[in-house]
Amino acid sequence: MPPSSTAEAPLRASSTAARPSASAAENTTAYTLPDLVCFAHLHWDFVWQRPQHLFSRFAQHGRVFYIEDAFYHSDNLVEPHIEIKERDNNVKVVVVHLPQRLRDDETASEQAQAEILSQYFTEQQITKYVSWYYTPMAIGKSRHFTPVLTVYDCMDELANFKFAHPELKKREQELFQKADLVFTGGQTLYEAKREQHADAHAFPSSIDKDHFGQARGPLAEPADQASIAHPRVGFFGVVDERLDIELLRELSQNHPEWQFVIIGPVVKIDPAILPRTANVHYLGGKDYKELPAYLKGWDVATLLFADNESTKFISPTKTPEYLSAGNPVVSTPIRDVVRPYGDLNLVQIADNANDFGAAIEKALTQRDDADWRQRTDDYLATISWDQTWQGMVDLMQQRLAAKTPDAAPAASNQPADGTSEGSPSASALRN
Repeated sequence: MPPSSTAEAPLRASSTAARPSASAAENTTAYTLPDLVCFAHLHWDFVWQRPQHLFSRFAQHGRVFYIEDAFYHSDNLVEPHIEIKERDNNVKVVVVHLPQRLRDDETASEQAQAEILSQYFTEQQITKYVSWYYTPMAIGKSRHFTPVLTVYDCMDELANFKFAHPELKKREQELFQKADLVFTGGQTLYEAKREQHADAHAFPSSIDKDHFGQARGPLAEPADQASIAHPRVGFFGVVDERLDIELLRELSQNHPEWQFVIIGPVVKIDPAILPRTANVHYLGGKDYKELPAYLKGWDVATLLFADNESTKFISPTKTPEYLSAGNPVVSTPIRDVVRPYGDLNLVQIADNANDFGAAIEKALTQRDDADWRQRTDDYLATISWDQTWQGMVDLMQQRLAAKTPDAAPAASNQPADGTSEGSPSASALRN
């Protein structure tokens, strides 16, 4: 599981590394969205990925509240309370703290979170807002809220992940009923979710080209990578059940002449099962802003994903990030990598250790292929997080404009009991 919100997290999200570029505001309609309230299963300070890319952009235009999973203390001495963490990008990270006794009482835990969040909404005058969900499990603490628009940004098929909650699929169906819009993190996921919601839209993994493009210029070699010999074959990302451990083991044993550099935190799996040959180097988690310097020192970048339920719907953001850094890429046959990157012959695809090794051999010479470099850059020019964010904003503003005034409570509406229109009263929460 990701580290708790109060723990130091490996491969940390950088609060300054991924500012929106000016292009996000060019040739677009005026931004008219209300406050955004995000219910997330990913800690803001864990890994810089889709939520951080998007909400760092939203925060340039209005208030953003990023509500993480509750933090359970190891004892019962603490009373339920809220923690607000201000981030440099104007995002407010909201964490409800709960005593240990509520960890195994889901109903009471969700009740406590709902009441604390309701009070916070009232104090902050969060009355007209968009609810944005990354996890259907957050429905339990938020189903009494009344947003003007509900968005489900389904970035992964969480029900297929290790330790998935048994109620996740049921709650996803409830979220489909509440959602005005459904976004998906990839084409394969879209093809599954469009059958369950009439207003679903694919927004595949995108790229911060300026950030990763730094790897094509002069950068100092990180100290912990400098002594590793070449050729270097790299991977960065969370090391969990999605990593093909046996493929890495076979490659490292079959090719002792290559050095395998693995960057990222190890979660949900026992580190003891990872290959420990002399040519495999685990450098741990790195800050997002450090990644270009590591990529610059690699000869080939890889997507070492296993073929299992947890990878069936993934759309790895690292694919365009690797390419933007100028690295040749070899991947296992993840569907959203095959389409479009494999089909366009931008990334080599291999499904076993022998073929993967042969593909790496070819990739080691690919930097000299001017045609590959040009075709890669031409494709990367068509995608960006700014474009993804703007496409989402346009759809949200269109749906809000289509709603009748009665469907969107005005920010000034305050019930007689003093609670805000967008927040449930204490009595409603107890019903």
